[in-house]
Amino acid sequence: MLADARLATSTDPAVDVPAPDAGGVNAPDLQVFVFGLFFIFGGVTSLNDVLIPKLKALFTLSYFQAMLVQSAFFAAYFLISIPGVAIVQRIGFMRTAAVGLVTMTAGCLLFAPASYLAAFPMFLLALFVLAAGITIVQVVANPLIAMLGPPRTAHSRLTFAQAFNSLGTTIFPYLGSMLILGSLARTAVSRLAGAALDAFRAQETAVVVRAYFGLAVAIAIVAAVVWTRRNRLTETPAATVNPLSAFTLLRRPRFAFGALCIFLYVGAEVAIGSLIVNYLVQADVFGIGAEAAGKHVPFYWGGAMVGRFVGAGLLRMVSPGKVLAGAGAMVLLLLLTAAGSHGAVSGWALLAVGLFNSIMFPTIFTLASEGLGARAAQGSGVICVAIVGGAVIPPLTGHLADLTSLRIALAAPAICYLAILAFGLYTGRAHPAEAA
Repeated sequence: MLADARLATSTDPAVDVPAPDAGGVNAPDLQVFVFGLFFIFGGVTSLNDVLIPKLKALFTLSYFQAMLVQSAFFAAYFLISIPGVAIVQRIGFMRTAAVGLVTMTAGCLLFAPASYLAAFPMFLLALFVLAAGITIVQVVANPLIAMLGPPRTAHSRLTFAQAFNSLGTTIFPYLGSMLILGSLARTAVSRLAGAALDAFRAQETAVVVRAYFGLAVAIAIVAAVVWTRRNRLTETPAATVNPLSAFTLLRRPRFAFGALCIFLYVGAEVAIGSLIVNYLVQADVFGIGAEAAGKHVPFYWGGAMVGRFVGAGLLRMVSPGKVLAGAGAMVLLLLLTAAGSHGAVSGWALLAVGLFNSIMFPTIFTLASEGLGARAAQGSGVICVAIVGGAVIPPLTGHLADLTSLRIALAAPAICYLAILAFGLYTGRAHPAEAA
């Protein structure tokens, strides 16, 4: 998220941002606030995985059309990241966090007119606005938590903050399954037509609205709290540079390969997470209802949370390239097992992919950024843009599922992980240092 992928916009962007000074501020107090931000945007993002099967059933969508949920969502990462940095430059970290939270609130509230109109494109618009707010919040969160304390413990604080993000991605899908997916198991939507179908859509989209309205209220309260603390930091403006100059880094083979792998990784992780519910309800897998299948989604994201801590220790003993290659090979094996088997083995093999996803984003990021020197911040910005893979790979996977089956559609993310395996092997060998 995707837990790591969903953090990428919070890395140092392609444009320098003002540096917050926590001097004289109760840093632990603000750290708790930032941890809360990580929890919120991680959890809200993971709700897409239970929203997709809901909208697919209500609007009788193809898999390709249903995956447009992720396209609308992750397009915001591509379009809003650099403008988000500009907002930070203009009004500062705390005020920008409030702007992001208010934007998230607006996105949640847009689910109401989408439900009233019973229009799938309106849901996509609501998701884009919600994701725009999340992107802005993420632009603030990582550099802020890095600054709130001694530099020597910044890595520890960031790892701890990412754990809160993973906690959100583990808890929210379980609760969302109970609130959003329950009725799908009791009603055969395909048998409804005319007024009965319209009435059912109105009733069930109202369920979605209530869930997101509750989120809107909670997020609005957090925004109000943030606004009351808008003057808690003293910030020193930094010089602005042309953000487009960051893309010249793509001339470096190692960095370009790494950025491509970020694109593929985010896309593959999101595609699998988006298909889990529909995959598990199949009669030859778990054969359970949508709500019960949705409650299994936390195993996917929870595996990523556990794997992050295990991987942190492993990376101290084994070279990152080898660890990445090993993780890529394991995911390929799990996807092959999921596609080629049936019953519990097939389902749990797919869910276990999350465990090996855990180390991929930070490891790819680190390996790609080696040797960038003073341009490391610009490299982060380019990698941030590469997250748009979450908007591209899922609909392609969905289209393949429409043409064939969900099992065969797993070939699309498998190709992505094959490239990641190749990148791990490539960086595991010695290469001449690229001048920064």
